[in-house]
Amino acid sequence: MATIWGAGEDAPSRPERLTDLGGEMDYRRCRSLPAMFFEVARERAARGFLWAKRDGRYHPVSWTEAADAVSRLAQGLVLLGIEPGDRVALVSDNRPEWVVADLAIMSAGAVTVPAYITNTVEDHRHILGNSGARAAIVSTAALAARLLPAAAQVPSVRAVIAMEDVGEAPANLTLRRWEDVLALGGESDDQGRVAALMPDDTACIIYTSGTGGVPKGVMLSHRNIITNCRGAYRLLEMLGLGDEKFLSFLPLSHSYEHTAGMMFPISLGAEIYFAEGADTLATNLIEVRPTIMTAVPRLYETMHQRIRLGILRERGLKRTLFERAVRVGKKRLEGLPLSMAERLLDPVLDKLVRDKVRGRFGGHLKAMISGGAPLNPEIGGFFLALGVQLLQGYGQTEAAPVICCNPPGAIRIDTVGPPLHGVEVRIAEDGEILVAGDNVMKGYWNDPEATARTLIDGWLHTGDIGDLDPDSYLRITDRKRDFIKNSGGDMIAPARIEGALTLAPEIAQAMVFGDRRPYLVAVIVPDPDFAAAYAAGHDVPVKLDALAEDAGFRRSIGHVVERINQGLPAAERVRRFTIAGEPFSLANAQLTPTLKIRRHAIREAYQTAFEMLYDGTGMAA
Repeated sequence: MATIWGAGEDAPSRPERLTDLGGEMDYRRCRSLPAMFFEVARERAARGFLWAKRDGRYHPVSWTEAADAVSRLAQGLVLLGIEPGDRVALVSDNRPEWVVADLAIMSAGAVTVPAYITNTVEDHRHILGNSGARAAIVSTAALAARLLPAAAQVPSVRAVIAMEDVGEAPANLTLRRWEDVLALGGESDDQGRVAALMPDDTACIIYTSGTGGVPKGVMLSHRNIITNCRGAYRLLEMLGLGDEKFLSFLPLSHSYEHTAGMMFPISLGAEIYFAEGADTLATNLIEVRPTIMTAVPRLYETMHQRIRLGILRERGLKRTLFERAVRVGKKRLEGLPLSMAERLLDPVLDKLVRDKVRGRFGGHLKAMISGGAPLNPEIGGFFLALGVQLLQGYGQTEAAPVICCNPPGAIRIDTVGPPLHGVEVRIAEDGEILVAGDNVMKGYWNDPEATARTLIDGWLHTGDIGDLDPDSYLRITDRKRDFIKNSGGDMIAPARIEGALTLAPEIAQAMVFGDRRPYLVAVIVPDPDFAAAYAAGHDVPVKLDALAEDAGFRRSIGHVVERINQGLPAAERVRRFTIAGEPFSLANAQLTPTLKIRRHAIREAYQTAFEMLYDGTGMAA
């Protein structure tokens, strides 16, 4: 197993390289993310850096071109009045301009505030207002349609910069074109502001949902993110890092992709290709042939399902060889001895089966890192058995974000691996996972109370429950908080959705479920008056168990859920539901004495129903 350095240990005396073109930079001496970028850009020069697809093929932006654009935009922002420490929001799909904008904001001495492209007008208003953003950068007209109305309501926002034509802006906002701001910056190569940046300056504020559903701004410093890049390098260096290709498809506004899919590749001098979207990911994998990729469990779930369905349609030798490859691969993973026949057959299985599976990921992958949500060990073991180097990790936005990851060559797929180099993990008396190190956030923006609750004596209290094995591999066993993290990596506060559901006059109580799952489902207790009125008009007994079996009543509740979904972001919509057999109450132990729902008790009572909802046999909203 690879050596994992604790936060209190001395690092090796050798430099930890950022490029392999003759120049070396020590992560430990790197003062800021823009400084890191510009140093690598000077080494890489005309080589391709950011690749986006146009007219059916990928086109590059070179390191020199990107560095020039970053300098121009940074100077343009300064001339527009952006000062050190000012916050600038960034609302864009993944594209080269996202990277340029992020680095330019930081190069100007300001702080990037990324926002999800799925945000509603109210979400944007909260983030812009809470952060006190002075400006915002937006990519498309569709995204501007939600950002501009929000920005118009926030007095601190003075200007919006649009990468594309987004139409007219509200009268109280100044709308500027991307090209005009670049031109305003001229050909300035002044690196004074970059040189003035300090490691502990705030680089970005990434908003994440709390248990109450109100997003909190996580302040991450340059040191926080560079520490994570350094840890990632130490984890993966045994793979022989060189000219790497990353395929980026997770939102860059997510701390996971921002660090692992953007800043870490920059530190390696790697090429970053932007996937066109989730629907084209399989094609893009084959086109790009990446060497390293960050992913969430949902990708593996989808590919696992597709591969399995394909094999179920096969008959004869092809199916037999595939099943044998999985079986033999799993035996090897579990450390079980192979029979003589299996040892002889294994190279053949590698050629006929595993190479084809690896080919689905492009055929050149050194590793895929799974994070953002827990990975089902069965699915992880399936891909490992088929020769895909799959490293499950664990992190939180508050930790910049990676805390642990399985090292190549020593994977224990039912764990999230040992701590990254520079990270310390310990387990509190109540089982909560505590984290310390230079990757841990500065705190929550403008929220000292939440910061004090989360950062105690230098330790980040994660809200997750787990244990460490004798080799310091961490296993997550439960959640101390009531948030949901779906298999796509979205962090969801169920109370917000439950509140929206129970605001409907037809619904009395609700509990949302979906941790580690691809979408949300719910158990719903209908309003007694609504249920009685329906029963009277349809000759159905006024009993929940009887109404739950009535197709018309289920459709009526479905229409209500569908109506509520229209006001929620996609990840927070309830896709399927079941109707409760009885109300949540003190008598059935599904309510606390203060009338809060007991999630654990309700999950146990409706576990079978929830499984049916994910099998597709439950009622769709």
